[in-house]
Order: sequence, then C-alpha cells, then structure tokens
Amino acid sequence: MLLLPFLNLILTAVFPQGNGFCNFRTLYFPNIKSRYIMKNYLLPAVAVLFFSCKETKKTDGYGPGDEAVTQTDTVKLPAPDEKSSKNKFSNVIGWPKDKAPTAPQGFTVTRFAEGIKSPRNMIQGENGDIFVVLSNSERSTADKIKNDLSGKSDAEVGGKSANRIILYRDANKDGIPETSSVFLTNLNQPYGMLIIKDKFYVANTDGLYVYPYKPGDTKITQTGKKIVNLPAGGYNNHWTRNLIANKDQSKIYISVGSGSNVGENGMENEVRRADILEVNPDGSGEKIYAAGLRNPVGMSWNPTTGQLWTVVNERDELGDELVPDYLTSVKPDAFYGWPYAYFGKNEDPRRKGEKPDLVAKTIVPDVPLGSHTASLGLTFYTGSQFPEQYKNGAFIGQHGSWNRSSLVGYQVAFVPFKNGKASGPYQPFLTGFIADEAKGDVYGRPVGVLQIADGSLLVADDVSGIVWRVAHTKK
Repeated sequence: MLLLPFLNLILTAVFPQGNGFCNFRTLYFPNIKSRYIMKNYLLPAVAVLFFSCKETKKTDGYGPGDEAVTQTDTVKLPAPDEKSSKNKFSNVIGWPKDKAPTAPQGFTVTRFAEGIKSPRNMIQGENGDIFVVLSNSERSTADKIKNDLSGKSDAEVGGKSANRIILYRDANKDGIPETSSVFLTNLNQPYGMLIIKDKFYVANTDGLYVYPYKPGDTKITQTGKKIVNLPAGGYNNHWTRNLIANKDQSKIYISVGSGSNVGENGMENEVRRADILEVNPDGSGEKIYAAGLRNPVGMSWNPTTGQLWTVVNERDELGDELVPDYLTSVKPDAFYGWPYAYFGKNEDPRRKGEKPDLVAKTIVPDVPLGSHTASLGLTFYTGSQFPEQYKNGAFIGQHGSWNRSSLVGYQVAFVPFKNGKASGPYQPFLTGFIADEAKGDVYGRPVGVLQIADGSLLVADDVSGIVWRVAHTKK
C-alpha cells in the first residue's frame, strides 16, 4: 500500500486536473485495455484508489436535442451529455497477405505500395508521378504512458515520424509502380503537398515551405524556403496542415486544425487555428478564408460549381452521437461554429453564453458524416473509369472513432452529387477495415484518398503502411 501515493503522484503529473488517478479513470477507464494495466503498469492494490474516486462535475440543464436541416437530410441532434462520453480505442492487427479491403461488385483492390511507415496524404504530378507523404503523431513521455494505459497506442503509429515524401513511378500504367525513391527528407510532420509550375510546396506542421522542382525530378536536395509560419502541433492529431490551390493557381489554401478540443486551453492559443487560410504563392497576403472549422483536413474543388469543399472533424466528449463530422462547401468569410456552437445555433454547453454573436452566425454544414468517424481524406471523382453514379461525387477517408462506445468510420465513404449538390447521405464504399468490432480489432485505418489520372482511386492506410488502389473492371 506504500506504493499507492507514489503511483497517484505519477498519474497526477500525467493528468494534472485534480486527483491524478480519479481524473485518469474518469477520462479513460470506461474502456481501458486491461492487458496494459495488468501487464505493464498498475497493481491490484490500485482498486483502493479506484473506488475512492468521485464523479467529476457534469453539465446539466439541457433539454431534448435539436434538429439541423442539411443538404442531404434532417439531422437529429441529441442533448449534449458529458456523462455519456465513452472511449473505445481500436487495436490495429495489420492486414494478412491474402486479405484486402472490400469494394462494391465490379471493383478490384490491390496494393499499390506497402512496407512504408504511416502514409497519410498523396498527390499526383503532371507526368504521373505519385507523391506519398509519411508522417505520424509524436507523443511526449507523459502522453505515451497515458496512451499505453488507455490502449490508444494500439490504434496509431508510434515513435518518431518518418518526415519524408516517397515518389512512386508507374511508367507502364499497369497500377504497379516500377520504381520508388525518397523524394524529400528532413521535414517536420508534413501533410499537404502542392505543385505550382516550377515549385513544390510542403505544409509541415509549423509552416509552408517551397522548393525548386521540375517534372521528372526524383529527389529534391536543396533546402526549402519557409514562406508562411504556422502554429505547430494541436489537439490529438490536429498537427496536419493540408494544401490546395485554386484553378488559376493564384491562391493557396491551408487548413489548420484547432489546438484543443473545445478551446479549453484559452482562445488566445487558437489564433489562426480552426481556420482555412488563404495566401499568395509567395506566402504573402494571408487572410482567414473561413473560420470555426475545428479540424479541416481534406479539401477538394467541387467540379460542377468550382467551390471549395472540406471535411471537418468535430468535437469530442459530448456523447456517442455528438457532434457529427461533416463535409461542407466553404463559404468565404463564413463561421462554422467551433468552439461555441455546432450545426447551426446549437450552443456547446462548455462555452455557454460566451459568444452569442458567433453562435447566431454559425452555418449549418452541408453533409453530416457521422459522429466521431474522423473523416480526413477528400476527393471529388471526375474520372471516367468508375460507373456513372460516382461521377462528380465525393470520396472520404474515415480514419475511425475513439471517443465512442463502439467503432464507427474505418472506411472510405462516398457521397453522391447531382448538379453540384449532395444528392444523398454518405454511404460505405471501401469497407472491411474492422476485423472484430467487439474486440476492437482493425486491419487498418484509411486517411488520404486520391483519384489519379487513369481514373482509379488510391487510399492511404497509415497504420498498416499500405497504399491501396481501387479500380473498376470494365465488362
């Protein structure tokens, strides 16, 4: 029993708000991986502390949920309930050699690339070269201990981020690259990539960099120039910074996620976060293009309207069904709610009464994608290889849940579009990533999606180290 004060001291350092073990239990114990406790960290005597814990104060006084009318349906939003927030982290077991994700009938799924650490995002050059960025979350010692205890470490790629870009070249266009090379190294948690004329842009977590480039280059050795400083890191996996250029390549758009779940670290620490920024190709002329987007990652241009669209990860710890992630058009100067409201004028109880003016102007997003699905990748399909029903629709990489009592996401979803608007709710397209839902076992977790020149779809599966290629077999 003499070990208990020492153990509680350690957990208080990891979970500083209040009693260390009680706060740890409240946040993580509902679905904690017992093998980590029994095997690696805790002692049976810790039960004394466990049963001495008191419930943390929860928000009360909120009545029945509301509804939000979106482009595809009417979303029923339950009342926010912090008491019902639960965690279930997946356990990545990897893909057997003879297994692959499942696509609809008529499609084939093959391994375009494998054996790489944490492929996250992809672009294609005009000569057909495929660039794949390798990066992952880097955890502090305290976070590593916390994640080992909760089981979160089993759900992600650990260790030092690879911080590089790999180039794949498929010269004969058979869907199997003949060569690969390390294109660029010494990056800092890169995610977004962009080619404009003779420049190759990379969005590291801390800034936008530009390098000299010409089509056909297999390696960049010159030092990049930092043209935009960005706030680094962020809540959970909000360190990613994505890039996209407008049609005439006169503007670059940078997605920057929030530094917290719901502004709990102070809004003074959220400057230029939860935004999509607009800059000139030389980094000048920065402005906030749209705000209140908690973690916008995937961005793509609607092929019919020419409007920018994005997918957004919404907030945690309000229950299984709050708040839905979403796909939405991005209106210039618009406000999408974070952290004060969600799906219109639905006020977050944790920020109640703080900014009624921003709550009043919060836009309802276009397409709900399910709560906690971690919708990250986005591309509109403009090719001719897939059947007609996929034309101009949106493919979305859903990395999968953790702040929910059962697993959701873990798929590539599809949203049909007609005349530039979503014509139906999201539907599963590439599935089979969950091996055993009850156990929480998953084979992989999809992130970035990319339609390439031949009309096939590439899917980056970060935790399994595979890039999948989805092609349609013509009859």
